[in-house]
Amino acid sequence: MAVVEREKLLEVKNLKKHFNVGKNAVLKAVDNVSFDIYKGETLGLVGESGCGKSTTGRTIIRLYEATGGNVTFEGEDVHGKKSRKELKSFNRRMQMIFQDPYASLNPRMTIKDIIAEGIDIHGLAKNDKERMERVYELLETVGLNRAHASRYPHEFSGGQRQRIGIARALAVDPDFIIADEPISALDVSIQAQVVNLMMKLQKERGLTYLFIAHDLSMVKHISDRVGVMYLGNIVELAASDELYEEPLHPYTQALLSAIPVPDPEMERSRERIILEGDLPSPISPPSGCRFRTRCPHAMDVCASKDPKWMEAREGHWVACHLYDNELNTENKQQ
Repeated sequence: MAVVEREKLLEVKNLKKHFNVGKNAVLKAVDNVSFDIYKGETLGLVGESGCGKSTTGRTIIRLYEATGGNVTFEGEDVHGKKSRKELKSFNRRMQMIFQDPYASLNPRMTIKDIIAEGIDIHGLAKNDKERMERVYELLETVGLNRAHASRYPHEFSGGQRQRIGIARALAVDPDFIIADEPISALDVSIQAQVVNLMMKLQKERGLTYLFIAHDLSMVKHISDRVGVMYLGNIVELAASDELYEEPLHPYTQALLSAIPVPDPEMERSRERIILEGDLPSPISPPSGCRFRTRCPHAMDVCASKDPKWMEAREGHWVACHLYDNELNTENKQQ
């Protein structure tokens, strides 16, 4: 039986985003990140607060200009010099849902004008009637109704505002959506509703997602593959089920051991990995492996050499000296 080749939608290679923070100091928020996203899939990106996952999303979509590396969207360089017309066309295909549903909606605009902003910019409606019909259709698509169109953002709950943010992203018929922690500001009871809505829309519209979050349980629920970030680097990337069942990197193992289990006996008996020390500063990260200062398996080589990004198993990538066969062979010979 022939293997079906998946089609790449987005390719990120050695992406860097550094910020000058004064006194000749540079904050390396994203440093040498690489991954691919395939058409129709959801790639989850997880990690502690401050690890660079949101900056990665914002740099991909050009809300931040990249310091280095490449982002290719269907073979086209995202960060290459573009005319306003080319940039406008690109912006229509890639949209973003923001983390804070309170700050991401203009409080002085009605909901219809917020949702229709992209429709107006890209000229997707011939007249006012068609414009309003598109707005009504989008509101109903995300579980709201027509009566909401003339209201203002302050009249809605957090969950409703996030639905409006989703409607705004869908308004220009994008192919790819970056969801930057879209549920972290919502009540737990509302989070599942928003995630299920996103999954339903993906199925109906053939959307591709980069889903950024720190809620590991929800990421497993929505993602086909999951990447784990630590201090500006991706340390592990694998299919969702495999990553959760057999994590390879010590950092991923520690993260997953912290997820609560709804079985009291199992919760009491299972081993929880407690990381020692604080998260280092991205302004002066540790030499070699950035996780070595908190890693229970740290070796001498971890301080002097960056771990290679390698495929430890088919489709399961990791950056850790524990899985570097060449290095381990050298050590045995010495």
